[in-house]
Amino acid sequence: MPTLTAAWASVDDRAAGDFWCTLEDRRPGLLPHRDAPLFFTALGRLVVGGDDPANRAALLRVLGRAYRHFDLFPHATTIGDALLATVARHTLPLWTPQLAVVAKPAVRRATHDLRRAASQAGDGRAWWHVQVIGHDRPSPDIAILTVRPWRRLPFQPGQAVPVCTPRLPGHWRWLSPANAPRADGTVELHVRAVPGGTVSHDLVHRVRPGELLWLGPPGDAGLRLDRKRADDLLLVAGGTGLAPLRALVEQVAADRASRRVTLVVGARTFTDLYDAIALDKLQCAHDWLTIVPAFSDDPCAEPPEQGDALTIALRHYEPGQEIYLCGPPAMLAGARPRLLALGIPAARIHVAGSFAR
Repeated sequence: MPTLTAAWASVDDRAAGDFWCTLEDRRPGLLPHRDAPLFFTALGRLVVGGDDPANRAALLRVLGRAYRHFDLFPHATTIGDALLATVARHTLPLWTPQLAVVAKPAVRRATHDLRRAASQAGDGRAWWHVQVIGHDRPSPDIAILTVRPWRRLPFQPGQAVPVCTPRLPGHWRWLSPANAPRADGTVELHVRAVPGGTVSHDLVHRVRPGELLWLGPPGDAGLRLDRKRADDLLLVAGGTGLAPLRALVEQVAADRASRRVTLVVGARTFTDLYDAIALDKLQCAHDWLTIVPAFSDDPCAEPPEQGDALTIALRHYEPGQEIYLCGPPAMLAGARPRLLALGIPAARIHVAGSFAR
């Protein structure tokens, strides 16, 4: 028996335009024509399901903001019916009466989840069109993308943004800007191609300068600084988890706050330290910044640099510091209990990962 996933996978590129026409016939003026492809692919993906919790949170944030921005909730039933009618037309003969019965409650569940997400999404634009103006490959599985939004993206260092490529419409993934807001509005994104990560693979291996991407509304990831305070900082990064912590360093520099900052950058070996040039420039520019490398599997490293990032960071910990951690799941899994066991106050521990707020 065909599934919703199989039916959605067979939808062709013409379906988004058909969806907009169907919706326009039933309720004119609800959705701008230019936004129909983004909206259609995201809503269809949400209804079908299958994303992990973080990526589902990205979809909900994007669509929740879209429903608020375009005032769509009073017309949610009409939108859902137009979606199903469009998918049915474009998936014959996969679309069966049995599948239609399954699809209707899936649309209702998605709408219910969107109402809850919209209450937290805030007001403003649902997505930003951005152009890739730089694509560097410091290592085989990592890319540093510089993008220029057509309209300025309002974000704070430490936040994360949903990212989507037209190569994989409907698939939104969280990435954190590696910079504080710039005068020219550009945003730097660090991406590692992970096994099974379709979006990350495309961003690293296929996307080129000149292509367009979409960014969704920024969301807190548990790493924003309290700019009213001036506590010293201990930042602990693993892999591309460096990105939001580098942005925090840039924010401290922009604020000219009287903080001292220690940034511990974890990598397996010296050759895996992918952002070394930018880090060296930061170190040379600011006497209040100390950058410490941590190599978990490099026998050539100096003894003080050998070990995992958190272990080496704790050698540099001083009471009163705020601790921020971002990196792969294995690094973060036991970090908070370990820090609490050392008597570090919970309020001073900030671990990346709360993308839904």
